Amino acid sequence: MSRNVRFHATGDADVLHLDHVDVPAPGKDEVRIRARALGLNRAEVMFRTGEYVVDPAFPSSIGYEASGIVDSVGPGVEHVSVGDAVSVVPAFAMTDYGVHGELVLAPASAVVKHPASLSWEEAAAVWMQYITAYGGLIDIAQLQAGDTVLLPAASSSVGLASIQVARMVGATPIALSRTSGKRDQLLEAGASEVIATQEEDIVARVRELTDGHGARVVFDPVGGPGVAQLAAATAPHGIIVNYGALDPRDMALPVMDVLGKHLTLRGYELFEVTQDDERRGAAVEFVLDGLSRGLLHPVIDRTFVLDEIADAHRYLEAGSQVGKIVVTIPE
Repeated sequence: MSRNVRFHATGDADVLHLDHVDVPAPGKDEVRIRARALGLNRAEVMFRTGEYVVDPAFPSSIGYEASGIVDSVGPGVEHVSVGDAVSVVPAFAMTDYGVHGELVLAPASAVVKHPASLSWEEAAAVWMQYITAYGGLIDIAQLQAGDTVLLPAASSSVGLASIQVARMVGATPIALSRTSGKRDQLLEAGASEVIATQEEDIVARVRELTDGHGARVVFDPVGGPGVAQLAAATAPHGIIVNYGALDPRDMALPVMDVLGKHLTLRGYELFEVTQDDERRGAAVEFVLDGLSRGLLHPVIDRTFVLDEIADAHRYLEAGSQVGKIVVTIPE
């Protein structure tokens, strides 16, 4: 029997339980993994509370990211073998697979052999953040050397990954954070500049930092009325890529900025990359290259053990982290 994270009703973190389940042998194009670490994401919180893009079916498994050892493979699986160290790319619906548990199934297309230099914790912290950043910045916005990119909520795992991805291609990342409390940490993480949005004039600071041009790319997980200031700080012919709704209110987008500067607003979600074989392959190649060259390195804020899964969710919801939250599973 395996202890896997499940919930039987939507609600706060207390609805999470470690249920004892029989995990079947992998079917065609499936891999069974003995997990060693689990990566947490805000998507799992939204799924647990019933606010995600799909509704859970109870009892519901949960979890997009895990690292561990291949326990067995199903028919048709050739790229990984029993005993391989692997991690899981979020390329599936949690209504089909949930990889937070001791022994889990995953579709073979989502399972990747990661660099041996990564710890289990680091490997569990790779794919959601880096492919989210790659998809928005590289695949869609075509970020390149010389560009300036604004990164709201920069202390999140995706925000920190975006700083590294921008640096990797020679762009200039400007981190946005509500207060100056995380300024030193964000600068140490590679941000060229940090703007405290509740303490400074975003538009004036961006113009100052870009010689009046504005930022060509904005990569925004917040949305809401604050998009108006982001649009004002965007350069002519710039693009705002929105990938979240931390502020659930409707966006306020000044029409004269959109028309006068010929701006593009693009909604984006990870799965348009990870569920497309060609785009997912390019993303994985980009990330593995960055990891192998030391240009990408997961930042882990805090680890919990599996028995503390509810505490880990509560910590994630508090929003004070700088980097990824990881849950470990002892051997």
